[in-house]
Amino acid sequence: MTDTTFDEFSFRAAQAADAGIEGPLPHAERLTLTLPDGRALSALRSTPAGTTDPAPVVTLLHGAGLNAHTWDTTVLALGLPALAIDLAGHGDSSWRDDAAYTARVLAPDVVAAIQEWTDTPQLLVGQSLGGLTAAAVAASRPDLVAELVVIDITPGVDPDAGPTQIREFFAGPTDWASRDELVDRALAFGLGGTRAAAERGVYLNSRVRSDGRVEWKHHFAHLAAAMADAPSDQVPAAPDAVTAVLGESGWEDLAGVTAPITLIRGDRGYVTAADAEEFARRVPAASVEVMASGHNVQEEQPVALGRRLRAQVPSA
Repeated sequence: MTDTTFDEFSFRAAQAADAGIEGPLPHAERLTLTLPDGRALSALRSTPAGTTDPAPVVTLLHGAGLNAHTWDTTVLALGLPALAIDLAGHGDSSWRDDAAYTARVLAPDVVAAIQEWTDTPQLLVGQSLGGLTAAAVAASRPDLVAELVVIDITPGVDPDAGPTQIREFFAGPTDWASRDELVDRALAFGLGGTRAAAERGVYLNSRVRSDGRVEWKHHFAHLAAAMADAPSDQVPAAPDAVTAVLGESGWEDLAGVTAPITLIRGDRGYVTAADAEEFARRVPAASVEVMASGHNVQEEQPVALGRRLRAQVPSA
């Protein structure tokens, strides 16, 4: 159920002002595609003012526990027609009954979205879980991907290192009395930056249920809570989603990508220098770049990232 108590695009003017981005705001709209199995796949399409061809040229995939809005400021800085997809189990897209949120399972949804809402091979950009998913898409459907950018993830990232904080953050109650409680929890875990940024993130990543309680939009919080509540001598029905996502081997997918590949890692992110060296060894044709950022580069360095991505679109 989509929360209709506020305008999800109402934050963009403040985001643009904070980032020093001038000019008219692009047109933004929410799209929904019904998949063959009946699930809904949701996405945000952004079209710059005055654009003659509104078809997206850049498609963006978010990380675990996030949603398409994580790219909002990056898209403003990008200044190109763009499609940001809510992966299954996130944002306004349906949860999966099997709780399978690994790259190769998610990739067919992304393929369907690109075929439905774009008309040219895309600069496909994915962060964290979205990066592994983007690699699976590029390997399976090279005709849809002009270039691949993977942000702060490699198949070899240790799931017990940086991702542990995210697992612990989501392993709390599954519903809350107010969004303010969620904001307080995010700030207590050192997430969200300023309170204003945390409030924006919480509003865009949560919904008010019919009983008035607030819950995260994404399925991962419920899976993490199930893990936390399970007796230590039992294997829970719900998998540890974070470990499942990051532990999945994607080296085969990356090896099968024919499009140019760039890895962008944050110097304080989850991908260590050793991880980047292993990536370069296994994918020697790829470029590896470092940005001054933590794991969520699109939120910490959105303007620099948006301009960096724009440079990779030949027609821009």
